[in-house]
Amino acid sequence: MNVIFISPHFPYYYYNFCDRLKRRGVNVLGIGDTPYADISLDTKNSVTEYYYVSSLENYDDVYKAVAHYIAKYGRIDWIESENEYWLNLEAKLRTDYNVPTGPHIEDMGKLRYKSHMKTIYKNAGIPVANYTIVESEEEGLAFARENGYPLVVKPDNGMGASDTHKLTCDEDLKTFMKNKQEDVPYILEVCVPGHVETFEGITDSKMNILIATSHVMVNQVMDNVNEGKDTIFYSQPIEGTDIYEIGKRTVEAFEAKGRFFHFEFMRLDEDHEQLGKKGDLVGLEVNMRAPGAYIPDMMNFCYDVDVYTIWADMLLYDKCYYDIERKHYVEYAGRRKEKAYALTTKEIYDRHGDHILQEEYVPDALAEAMGHHIFIYRTDTVEEMKKIRHDILMPASEREEFLAYEQFLISQEEIKKAQEQAENAKKALEDAKKKARN
Repeated sequence: MNVIFISPHFPYYYYNFCDRLKRRGVNVLGIGDTPYADISLDTKNSVTEYYYVSSLENYDDVYKAVAHYIAKYGRIDWIESENEYWLNLEAKLRTDYNVPTGPHIEDMGKLRYKSHMKTIYKNAGIPVANYTIVESEEEGLAFARENGYPLVVKPDNGMGASDTHKLTCDEDLKTFMKNKQEDVPYILEVCVPGHVETFEGITDSKMNILIATSHVMVNQVMDNVNEGKDTIFYSQPIEGTDIYEIGKRTVEAFEAKGRFFHFEFMRLDEDHEQLGKKGDLVGLEVNMRAPGAYIPDMMNFCYDVDVYTIWADMLLYDKCYYDIERKHYVEYAGRRKEKAYALTTKEIYDRHGDHILQEEYVPDALAEAMGHHIFIYRTDTVEEMKKIRHDILMPASEREEFLAYEQFLISQEEIKKAQEQAENAKKALEDAKKKARN
């Protein structure tokens, strides 16, 4: 089998996708925009060959790279990147080289444009926020009069929370319209009063879900980016839940065949006249690629599996060979470099080192949404998880009070232990006297 993987070196941990394929005898053919000498040893070892192009934006150069691989290795079976930025590039290459596995260029409208996604969500019976493609200030103000504030505006064809804005009044809307990018279609929609819950996993060629999970976003990604909030999200059970049922319907509605997928929903935090009751789910976005922010690794920690292996086996055999059983709670906490925190990294490890499975410094290109210094940890209970979160993200202003309280608890524990030792010694003495009398 021949698999082309675009940009195997970035994000760094994406070499894992290539590595699992190569271990199974696949020719893994990388195309990237970083010179071979500058990519990591992990990436070098994970590919059969690496073809450098000065820019992945230059389609002619990438097209020639694929032609080179076909001439050397034969027909290409898959073209993948698992990266939202390169989905159009993947699709165009599949179309031009007649690679049947994966979306072609004519499929990209529903996978890239948020307005198209909403149409498919609605057709599947999944509610979505009212929206319009806003082209003028007058259109925006008319939509606001009909739907009220707050509103959210973002590129119809955009990634993550980039260029996403919350509008709370006419003045916000007018300011945005004056300063927005030219020639970029924007979608204006009702701001849903809720929090994001995801549904992500891997399907086989018949849209059967091989593995899936869900994460709860404590803060909105939009607020992480625009307001510099800490990034926090954690895994939640999905068996027999509404998130699994609606996620499965979304898989079928978007025909997610042989894909790693990442769907986003809003769970209402209050009743909403248009959208439903508190606790209902509302369709938000669809991404036909692996989730970012180290979520593949979090899936591994949660289920004690290797999703890179599951993905590779899906490409090769259309099967999953793991017994999928959720075993742990896993959470991600991302600190901001511009903020001061109460505990040092060493102090966090002293308290919670047994639970911390991953600690990373995130490249600036990704840190707006992910945080600059991240911790991923695993627990058996929600209470333990929240305690670790608190200690990692506690602001520096609370340090003295926290340490004093912690010392108080330690003192109380020492007093309790001393009392228990005294009680035990007293009992031992009484037992010894009783034995001596007998």
